[in-house]
Amino acid sequence: MRPYVRVVVALSLVTCTPPETPTVGPVPLPEPGSARGGPEIRIGLAVGAGRVEIAGDSGLQIVDADSTPAGDVSPGTVWTLRPAGAGLTATSPSGWRLGDQVALSFLPRSPAGLVLVNGRPYRGRVAVVRDRSGLTVVNVLDLESYLLGVVAAEMGRRDPSEVEALAAQAVISRTFAIRNLGKRATEGFDLYGTVVDQVYGGVTVENDLTTGAVQRTAGQILTWQGAPIDAFFFSTCGGRTADGTEVFAAAERPYLKSIRDVDGAGQPWCRISPRYQWREEWTADQLKTTLRRSLPGATGVSAEEAGTVSGVSVTGRTGSDRVASVTIQLRHGPVEVRGPAVRQVLNPVGESMLRSAVFRLTEYREGSRLLRLVAEGSGAGHGVGFCQWGAVGRARGGQDAYTILSAYFPGTSISRAY
Repeated sequence: MRPYVRVVVALSLVTCTPPETPTVGPVPLPEPGSARGGPEIRIGLAVGAGRVEIAGDSGLQIVDADSTPAGDVSPGTVWTLRPAGAGLTATSPSGWRLGDQVALSFLPRSPAGLVLVNGRPYRGRVAVVRDRSGLTVVNVLDLESYLLGVVAAEMGRRDPSEVEALAAQAVISRTFAIRNLGKRATEGFDLYGTVVDQVYGGVTVENDLTTGAVQRTAGQILTWQGAPIDAFFFSTCGGRTADGTEVFAAAERPYLKSIRDVDGAGQPWCRISPRYQWREEWTADQLKTTLRRSLPGATGVSAEEAGTVSGVSVTGRTGSDRVASVTIQLRHGPVEVRGPAVRQVLNPVGESMLRSAVFRLTEYREGSRLLRLVAEGSGAGHGVGFCQWGAVGRARGGQDAYTILSAYFPGTSISRAY
């Protein structure tokens, strides 16, 4: 069994080289031990907000930017914060007003108290800061409390038979958070509470099953040579994950390699996902509208030129059979789109990007005229690292969290961060 390591939380992204004797088989479980709440983490709940409502179930103390007490919020009372000039104002229902503030923090009066931001409850404390375009709202809390609202939001409500997938997600999300502490420091927090980093829903989404999974794995992270790994995760792989460099140019890691993610019968573990198979279709007019919006930013062609599309074809694939490039035929010649930009350029009507890069394209024509373009694919997300629906399938199949983690991140080890 590998010794525990204490991980330094502020780490730069470095390219790791494999050790002479890599870990083989399931990731080892560390010996039992108590874990504290972990380091403090700052989650950006909103940026540029024009109005924020703050309340507390047990009452709140208001503290200004100099850590000086500035007022109180009685239980159930809602205060309204707005930008004002270079600062912000906070107004109570009775009309009492705190003005000319750069930042205000709201601390629960009770140790178990919650802060409500626009009606949504959060653990820890909340800071509201004036930013360039409005107000930045930051939830500050210990990492283990944060994870209660992450694992539940990322994995949704699951059956008890799937609890090992929740435990695996808890380790992944904890690793991601520790690896990325300070990532958004220039914006005044560590991570966004959205898919930009990892989804965080606060107290509202918490449930007993995910809370138990977080508590059972408290303090545990995945490491490579003693450092937290780049813990990439996504929804559905479609039967094979991607190499790190297929999606992220700097993600050359020994543990981020494509794996065939299937059971003993050759069936994808993630076939239970509602996103396992999908189909998107564009009429000629819809395709022109889509490309006028997406193609200029990706390739530099004009919106007018993008609207002359007469054909789209897959012209390159990665080692995991994901689309690496497409060629779009325009009036003045073909334009090639490569890498992750493919999903952004071919975004479905009303969506920001195509579900995954695992797809086939079919053109329907009348003579030389393009009538429709159809994409038929499988999976959802970038495909690198941990497949969430694959983990659920593996858990249903009887695998424990550490076997699941070792499948998606081969050669890594479980260590205690705190």
